[in-house]
Amino acid sequence: MTANSSGSRAADCAHQAAIADQFSRQAELFAAAPALHNEAALDLLVAAAAPLPTDLSLDVACGPGSVVVAFARRVRRAVGLDATQAMLDQARKRAARAAAGNVDWHLGDVYDLPFAQGAFDIVSCRFAFHHLREPAKAFAEMVRVCAVGGRIVLCDAVASDDAGKAAAFNRMERYRDPSTVEFRPLSALRALFREAGLGEPAARFYQVPAEREALVALSFPAGDDRAGLRAMLDEAVEGDRMGVNARRHGDTMRFDYPAVVLVAVKG
Repeated sequence: MTANSSGSRAADCAHQAAIADQFSRQAELFAAAPALHNEAALDLLVAAAAPLPTDLSLDVACGPGSVVVAFARRVRRAVGLDATQAMLDQARKRAARAAAGNVDWHLGDVYDLPFAQGAFDIVSCRFAFHHLREPAKAFAEMVRVCAVGGRIVLCDAVASDDAGKAAAFNRMERYRDPSTVEFRPLSALRALFREAGLGEPAARFYQVPAEREALVALSFPAGDDRAGLRAMLDEAVEGDRMGVNARRHGDTMRFDYPAVVLVAVKG
């Protein structure tokens, strides 16, 4: 084993530990966060997939199960996979509250999905790719388990095309959530589809509003330094340093995560 491969493996293990730590602690707060369960945003994603009553859907990195439950209303069966047991526990509770009996949950790895080639008619992933060190590898797995004629749906927040603003945004997000790797620009997410042979994806855009104190309450920042996170958010207002429409609002600040839903059919 070379020093480089050993270092890469150690970095992967450290990152997986950060994900497990963050999302185990965040699970209950995420499950209760209104922004994650916004019906209009969920409807936008589900509609982009053009679901049929006979479809079998998979949501990768499903978190507290919002997308899976939304698909369950429209498809034959909806499946969710996540790497964190605490998130799957919350997902099961959400499905039970929604009386969604046509759902299944799996603990697993986005880089090695435990499903056969072409097993699903719809494969989605929402707000997870910024946590991935190897997004192309995870995307290839999504494509592998999607049937010919099926739909691949990728949703995430996107960073500004301005490199300086993107860097400032990612500095804040890595501080807010140390399991974050990078929010990519729209062009990088589009490229995943082209490089996987899916062509240019269709795109739908929306905003996820955020307010400083609500965001801080949901976060477990580096060193539990919530004061430092507040300061970073406040400093972003002048000149909109992060490219997220940061603005003062009374004694707090607000901004918007620019989000995109990309979809393509597997030929």
